[in-house]
Amino acid sequence: MRWIALACIFALTGCVATTQAPSPSKPAPTRTAAKKQTVPTTAQMQSFSRVVRTMEPVAERECRRRAKGLNCDFKIVVDDRPGQPANAFQTLDRSGRPILAFNLAFIAQARNRHELAFVMGHESAHHISGHIARQRQNATAGAILLGGIAAITGAGSGTISSAQDIGAAVGARTYSKDFELEADALGTIITKRAGYNPVKGAQFFTQIPDPGDRFLGTHPPNAKRMETVIRVNNSL
Repeated sequence: MRWIALACIFALTGCVATTQAPSPSKPAPTRTAAKKQTVPTTAQMQSFSRVVRTMEPVAERECRRRAKGLNCDFKIVVDDRPGQPANAFQTLDRSGRPILAFNLAFIAQARNRHELAFVMGHESAHHISGHIARQRQNATAGAILLGGIAAITGAGSGTISSAQDIGAAVGARTYSKDFELEADALGTIITKRAGYNPVKGAQFFTQIPDPGDRFLGTHPPNAKRMETVIRVNNSL
């Protein structure tokens, strides 16, 4: 995967797109609508760059204040591959540096700077809240539990391995919706402190399919997410 680091952005480091099961190595990506505009205009890229420059120092300060000892040297990158569905997510590089990644389709679909800022705040909140490490722990616990049950029943090595894979997937999803709401809440704080309107920014949810409240779903209902944003915003 080819990334373009925005040259005009500080070395700061962010969830939008697929419906596949989340990898234990990163929080579940935020889902967006199917096919829309996939190539941002020059004005949209400039707006994205301005939002990044504004959001980066606020996210870093919040990270250092809330998570002592955590790497808060965020790096924001843009995936420039054409024809991809809108996507944004937070991950870590090999050295543990937090990466906030956004692709061109996401930048093109965001309708204003508040939506750009809110998703950026949401992604940085995943890192500050330690969701990757917590998701890995849940996946490991699920793999051990289901694999152990399979072993006790006398299953063969192939069946045990499959049970471990299933357990890891279930474990990774167990608290996924809670993680999203936590990121929405902290993302609201970061967004507002950077001077943007988080309630207006969270309207980005109206562009994505409502996942409802499915068992082992990766995302909470859109209405619940909006309730969280409004509640936290009103408390600030």
